[in-house]
Amino acid sequence: MQSFLKAISVSIILVLPLSGCNTSGSSTYAPGSLSDTVSLKGDKSKRLQVLGQEHFSEQNYGLAEKHFRKAVEIRSDNATAWLGLAASLDQLGRFETADRAYAHLTDLKGSNSRVLNNMGYSYLLRGDYQKARRYLNKAQTLDPSLEEVQGNIHLLEKVISS
Repeated sequence: MQSFLKAISVSIILVLPLSGCNTSGSSTYAPGSLSDTVSLKGDKSKRLQVLGQEHFSEQNYGLAEKHFRKAVEIRSDNATAWLGLAASLDQLGRFETADRAYAHLTDLKGSNSRVLNNMGYSYLLRGDYQKARRYLNKAQTLDPSLEEVQGNIHLLEKVISS
């Protein structure tokens, strides 16, 4: 089972801030972007966030985590960096720290479909399929058209049935 989940993580991509859709059609986990409450143009936090996204898309999760962490240290209201930080921590298996990042993100942005999707995927990685289903179902209710949620629900069903 562990090797199956590791193989799945290879197909994970990062949705870049300006791209509202998945370019490969196979993404299951999208730490990509949330619309931030204020513009980040010209902001050092934004530059670090972009570096984090680049490293995440190259599966360099340690470097991604480092850049996302620096970005949120500079701007604690950078929701996209918080989402990337939580996703990077999940990929590194640092789930308790990821939970704290998700909690901060939820305080900042509320429980939207993208955050709930990533939280569901986090629980899928941990093997807590009941919690994964709960979060993914909430995400699907909020946005039935979000492809990542559909992919994660399909993945969850596949993992459970094997």
